[in-house]
Amino acid sequence: MMTDPIADMLTRIRNANRIGKTQVHMPASRMRVGIAQVLKDEGFVQDYNVEPGSPCSTLSLNLKYGIDGETVIRTIDRISKPGCRVYAGVEDLKPVLRGQGIRVLSTPRGVISDRKARVENVGGEILAEVT
Repeated sequence: MMTDPIADMLTRIRNANRIGKTQVHMPASRMRVGIAQVLKDEGFVQDYNVEPGSPCSTLSLNLKYGIDGETVIRTIDRISKPGCRVYAGVEDLKPVLRGQGIRVLSTPRGVISDRKARVENVGGEILAEVT
């Protein structure tokens, strides 16, 4: 039984990134699709696709690499865990690595990046940090 599906998603991305895979597959959920959308919007992955299936849909992420094969995602870490939730108001959301990285937040307006949260003046639960 999987207790933390978001950590599972981030670990799958981290492992695929380390061995140079171009695609990673995982069971889909609304939260995972939201995180994939944020990663795509911020330029950390090329694209994602949700393939319907039975008993559950599959989320496929196309990972992004540089011209010389260097990884775009250097680190991807889970911040808020099931045993210790981490919340931040909009005034606490400082840029990651002077704007080179992002935090993925779960807010009342959906799953968004910290950049968009500062623009929309909304805080929430910090799910992950990507650099």
